[in-house]
Amino acid sequence: MSKRFVSIWFRHLTTDWLTRRRPELKDVPFVFAAPERGRMVVKAVNPIAAASGISTGMVVADGRAILPSLQVFDDQHGKDITLLTALAEWCIRYTPIAAIDPPDGLILDASGCTHLWEGEVPYLKDLLGRLKAFGYTVRPGMADTVGCAWAIARYGHLNPVIEPGGQVEALKLLPPAALRLDTATTDRLEKLGLTEIGKFMTMPRSALRRRFGQTLLSQLDKALGQEIEMLTPVKPIEAFLERLPSLEPVRTATAIEYALRELLDKLCKRLTAEEKGLRKAVFKCYRIDNIIQSIDIGTARASRNAAHLFKLFEIKIGQIMPALGIELFVLEAPVVEPLSSNQEAIWNFSYNRQKELAELLDRIAVKVGMHTIHRYLPDEHHWPERSYKEAKSLEEEATTTWQSELPRPVHLLRDPELIDVTVAMPDYPPILFKHKGNLHRIKKADGPERIEQEWWIEQGLYRDYYCVEDEKGARYWVFRLGHYRSHEPKWFIHGFFA
Repeated sequence: MSKRFVSIWFRHLTTDWLTRRRPELKDVPFVFAAPERGRMVVKAVNPIAAASGISTGMVVADGRAILPSLQVFDDQHGKDITLLTALAEWCIRYTPIAAIDPPDGLILDASGCTHLWEGEVPYLKDLLGRLKAFGYTVRPGMADTVGCAWAIARYGHLNPVIEPGGQVEALKLLPPAALRLDTATTDRLEKLGLTEIGKFMTMPRSALRRRFGQTLLSQLDKALGQEIEMLTPVKPIEAFLERLPSLEPVRTATAIEYALRELLDKLCKRLTAEEKGLRKAVFKCYRIDNIIQSIDIGTARASRNAAHLFKLFEIKIGQIMPALGIELFVLEAPVVEPLSSNQEAIWNFSYNRQKELAELLDRIAVKVGMHTIHRYLPDEHHWPERSYKEAKSLEEEATTTWQSELPRPVHLLRDPELIDVTVAMPDYPPILFKHKGNLHRIKKADGPERIEQEWWIEQGLYRDYYCVEDEKGARYWVFRLGHYRSHEPKWFIHGFFA
């Protein structure tokens, strides 16, 4: 499949934008101007002012001499980039690869997209019709190369769609400026009578390089397709992404579910072919009012089970508000992991049990959030806060065993909390303690268990831990920090038993 690029030239980008905001300026000649060397210089003109002979680079005083009714507004530096970026993001509904071409253009990679509009001409017609309806004056060009498409958009006079392989014929009659050359180079070419690209296209390259430099040859090669020109899209393209445009705006939940199922089936087939599974997926709905609605899911382990993934999305579909209608659906998998086919073998019972557990956790996570579910493994430390670690996945295995010689609480506080205690003897366990305003009278106690700091990690006092039970039968893990002979030793609660 050959590459196909679309160049869109916004002839009056910033002035069209202002006219959209202020419709009363539609029939008024106006310009944007900025100070330059002590003079106000025109930076952008609207169509009416341009038709009267006003052009960019002209001094405002000269413009008013030509057109006394000319209105002048302060130029908004950087507004062109902001507008182009927003327009490129809007164009993602026509192609996943849309790049800005400052100061007044966009470049779209339409490869493999036009068939969804039943051809290149209907594709351009729909795209340009929407942009013109927004109030922008645009000219397009479509060709096999970015350079040729750019040239046709700005200097072409006939058909804006150049047939595949037709860039040589399309460029022959265009001026040198169509190659995106600097003014000095184009002036030198025209002074030598090389007023059309065809007049020097076949000249010896060594002569062109010697007279005009390598830039001319590079720009010519890009336009002809002999040198690759890379685009930088406004939105990075996910490696695993599927698109489904809708010829008519979609408004019902049933249609949204159908689109989601279609995209999931396509994406999961790709994942299967590449022996991968997704850990995160994002479903985006592009509405005709330019608002993007999206929902996302995460999985506990890599998955390419379309039915399971749909169930996770199904809970959130109600969050999508179609309003006037959705015209494009996109499914992205920004996080994927290897998942070989033999892992899903029907005779692999241990894997199937893990798979069922993972899918159960996924369904819970959709309702309460993946951040609320944690899995912990023992770590090789005695200090309680370091004796465990959070597992990175369901497959991660422990490298050591849990402490089982002495009792450990089911719920260990991340940070011990200070408590007020009363003790019968300095080295005895407490007979009562107060925690968060509640008084607990101790009926049973066991200990102490002394746990030292790991000196190679951190220096500090040791702890004497006690398992205590209050009058209600609740059991706690408390400790005294340091020796009981120290001045007013502090006591802490560190965990709760079942």
